[in-house]
Amino acid sequence: MLYTGPMKGKTNATTHEQYIAEVEDRRRDDIQKLHDLVRETAPELEPTMEFGILGYGKYAYTYASGRSGEWMKIGIANNRQYISLYCCAADDEGYVAERYRGRLPKANIGKSCVRFKRLSDLDEEVLEELIRDCSKAGWGI
Repeated sequence: MLYTGPMKGKTNATTHEQYIAEVEDRRRDDIQKLHDLVRETAPELEPTMEFGILGYGKYAYTYASGRSGEWMKIGIANNRQYISLYCCAADDEGYVAERYRGRLPKANIGKSCVRFKRLSDLDEEVLEELIRDCSKAGWGI
């Protein structure tokens, strides 16, 4: 089955297992391993599906306008060019993901997103630490 990823086109998957099964062969193992790593490292974060990507845990947010809602703490997306690990967490020191730029040099890291081509390019111990930090932090900016 051809899967183009959530940024190119949405999946109809309603479970993590279904999403992972739809990922193309060349990335399926990495997505499965990353999913397993999140589940083992932060088992307290309930699995969710958010806008066609794998989600883990929830946090509440409120904008200055008064609009509020919930969003995932951690997310995984299979994109056309890379895999994204969304780390939706911040505290008084800033965005959690940004603190890992120097420790995950083969990843492209934005404020809340860690993008990489292959999971084997990243240090698994550092990823575990990032996932733990993200699961514990709020959205305190």
